[in-house]
Amino acid sequence: MSRFWSDVVHTLTPYVPGEQPKMDRLVKLNTNESPYGPSPRVIDAVRDAASEDLRRYPDPNADALKQCLATYHGLEPAQVFVGNGSDEVLAHAFMGLLKHDKPLLFPDITYSFYPVYCGLYDIAHRLVPLNEHFEIDPADYTGEAGAVIFPNPNAPTGRLMPLEAVEQILKAQPDVVVLVDEAYIDYGGQSAVGLLAEHPNLLITRTFSKSRALAGLRVGYALGSAELVEGLERVKNSFNSYPLGRPAQAGAIASVEDEPWFRDSCQRVIDSREHLTGALERMGFEVLPSAANFIFARHPAHPGADLAAALRERAIIVRHFKLPRIDAFLRITVGTDDECDALIQALGDIL
Repeated sequence: MSRFWSDVVHTLTPYVPGEQPKMDRLVKLNTNESPYGPSPRVIDAVRDAASEDLRRYPDPNADALKQCLATYHGLEPAQVFVGNGSDEVLAHAFMGLLKHDKPLLFPDITYSFYPVYCGLYDIAHRLVPLNEHFEIDPADYTGEAGAVIFPNPNAPTGRLMPLEAVEQILKAQPDVVVLVDEAYIDYGGQSAVGLLAEHPNLLITRTFSKSRALAGLRVGYALGSAELVEGLERVKNSFNSYPLGRPAQAGAIASVEDEPWFRDSCQRVIDSREHLTGALERMGFEVLPSAANFIFARHPAHPGADLAAALRERAIIVRHFKLPRIDAFLRITVGTDDECDALIQALGDIL
């Protein structure tokens, strides 16, 4: 450890992102990226934005993108916040909306950036165990809380909460912010956007990295009351006034405007997910019900770490978490049909 670090840095346990290996002919199923490229309209918009205007700062408020998203979701622009990927949006929410004297509640098995942000911003928190079926139980979120956050569908389990269960938590915690992280909602779930009108404490975060295939462009956003969004804006403008460059703003708008491509891409992933799930179950795997672009699976006779290592020897990368309760599982991104078939063939050989 460096003697030049601040006390805060010494105590941090940073988030570990999914590996981005440089291997030839790799089947990469570890970071939940889209198996398909973005809409061609996005490529054209990004190319057009890469002009001499790049010498000028982008619109710091991203007004055109906010208007586009507001129209898409049936909201007002003042209810939309945008940032450099949903991780930055979440970071601002942790600082501006989720840090209180009472503990922040979130699942014990969930997106591993949440405890990282708690460490970075010194946020008191309490882990709420998933039930025996790896589900979020709304009844567990009725206690004292400074705020609540959970993904829907959850990650890395992929399990979806019905909208009624989300609203149950909102009703149980009307006086604190409830943040629903909808990074994967487009793959089979129902968004909580329709609950915003009745629940001013609800904040929804979303990303362009998954279902819109723009992980390399870094665009995320939040939807909520004007009051909550103003809190995020105050943090953002104390941190980075220009989080989204011109190409990112233009590309995101083009993506939203190409609804047929978006819907078709999502459906292709859903179809491949069902194919992959069925094949793994026939090989003896337990696969949790998933509404995401990944599945969470374990085999009763083979440790997850061993399977991940054997797949890696065959140039297939999946995600394994060395964590309590889930160390037997593999999180497998849904790839193209050819990539899924390669995984199925490899697992058949290994087993």
